[in-house]
Amino acid sequence: MKKKILTGLALVCLSSATLADPEEHGCGWGALIFEGQSGLVPYVLASLTNGTASNALFGMTSNTNGCQTHHPMPYGGKSWFAAADFADDIVEDIAKGEGEALDALAVMIGIEKEDRAYFNQLTHDNFNTIAPSSEVTGDQLMTAIDSLLSNDERLAKYVVS
Repeated sequence: MKKKILTGLALVCLSSATLADPEEHGCGWGALIFEGQSGLVPYVLASLTNGTASNALFGMTSNTNGCQTHHPMPYGGKSWFAAADFADDIVEDIAKGEGEALDALAVMIGIEKEDRAYFNQLTHDNFNTIAPSSEVTGDQLMTAIDSLLSNDERLAKYVVS
């Protein structure tokens, strides 16, 4: 049983290490210790180090340990939003003023339940600003929503600066 758990843990650590940009160790103590090194071994060691004592989580919430949370998370050179091919569903729901994709986005942004109806209405009312054309990209959509939230007194608290 212990062998299976250790094998599973090793696979999770290795798979998460290989999914990220090979030139970047992320943030946390591992990123600081292995800064400038490349290759699988330092990358895995940095990933494992970052997993200890939740130092990367602490760094992300306090903007320390080399962690910054003000830019989109990359996934294969694209933001998670663009990579998930989520933009079309969001645009459709914003046009309607409701929907599962818009609800999921609100949850991902961290919008509290009591503010979600207001968020839905605000995005719906500003549809033409958020999606000025049918060719809007996921990154453009998120930038527009971020700007909209930043300028709204009630929802500005959800913008990570």
